[in-house]
Amino acid sequence: MRVRKLAYGCGAEITDVDLSADLPQSTIDDIREAWLKHVILVFPNQDFTIDQHIRFSRRFGELESHPMKNLRSPLGPEILEIHNRVIDGKPSETGDIGRNWHSDGAFTTQPPTGSFLHCRAMPEAGGNTWFNNMYMAYETLSPKMKNIIADLEVVNDINNIYIRAGGVGRRDPHKVAEDNRLNPPVIQSMVRVHSETGRKALYLSEAVTQRIVGLTQDEGAGILQYLFKHSVRPEFTYRHYWRINDLVLWDNRCAMHLAPRDYDPGEIRHMCRTTLTGEKLGRYLDQLPA
Repeated sequence: MRVRKLAYGCGAEITDVDLSADLPQSTIDDIREAWLKHVILVFPNQDFTIDQHIRFSRRFGELESHPMKNLRSPLGPEILEIHNRVIDGKPSETGDIGRNWHSDGAFTTQPPTGSFLHCRAMPEAGGNTWFNNMYMAYETLSPKMKNIIADLEVVNDINNIYIRAGGVGRRDPHKVAEDNRLNPPVIQSMVRVHSETGRKALYLSEAVTQRIVGLTQDEGAGILQYLFKHSVRPEFTYRHYWRINDLVLWDNRCAMHLAPRDYDPGEIRHMCRTTLTGEKLGRYLDQLPA
């Protein structure tokens, strides 16, 4: 197994390993060590089945079913398919997800540890994904700013995704209402301590973070907008140019990602994702003391 760093901020490529094989635990341990160090790992040329994808992912922990029920794949509850195919005359509900910077599941009280995304079809050009390093975003703040945000909490709301998309878009409004019912707004700490490395990272995103607890919308807006912009400075980021059969693993505890609309919508982009169940984190907004 070889490890090659891809960018200053985050990302490494892992080669000379076949993820469809029954890998020894020592290799899994080496991959986990590289993941914790580089935040994002790229495994090229992994031509494996859905079952092999699931089996490899499970070597790192329990897999979750997506919290938005309407997005779960018929391939299995562990799989989220992200594609722009039209099926039975209906456009995909996942074709435009991820257009804003976000960490998967940050709108829940059990946000996932990591995500494994496998490329199965790509347009001729574009279809890339940006990733960032939220450790670096936190560590490069001034001491004064670190003191200001040390005890701040944010409200993360799934409905923010729909608002930023200009409404429900192509999604069934009844399904959107059900998503909101099953995933009420949550409160998370703005600074998160990684459960394995012990390092601090910023934990907020333009996709779901609505406001800062205890501040008015106007008072908190300036802080949030600064941190959103600061978090994605070029030196903190890595842009992945997908190839078919790439598998990318990232750490949702210390990274965000963004899938820009940078390709011909008439060409197919198809990804399959598995997601590691995370630890309990945060609380529901309705648990906030009056």
